[in-house]
Amino acid sequence: MGASLHMATDYDAPRKTDDELAEDSIEELKARRVDKSASTVDVDETELAENLELPGADLSDESLTVRVLPRQADEFTCSSCFLVHHRSQLDHEGKNGPICKECA
Repeated sequence: MGASLHMATDYDAPRKTDDELAEDSIEELKARRVDKSASTVDVDETELAENLELPGADLSDESLTVRVLPRQADEFTCSSCFLVHHRSQLDHEGKNGPICKECA
């Protein structure tokens, strides 16, 4: 049989009030918060804010450089979603053209 791991209770010892228990809990939480913040990675808030995109932001002076490749010999354009897929994604040839597995 396993031994009980409960500690003996001294019923004659002065008991803490609910306020004292709550205060202890708050102190424990504060201590844990300090421990957690010590293990976090430092983040540059200014850099983080600069990279944040807000909805409706004016991006008219921004430009993107994207290299567009023509459809390759082993690819097809789905006649339903109009996305270019690899031949392995071809489900069937419909009356309007090839249909990918996602649209089938």
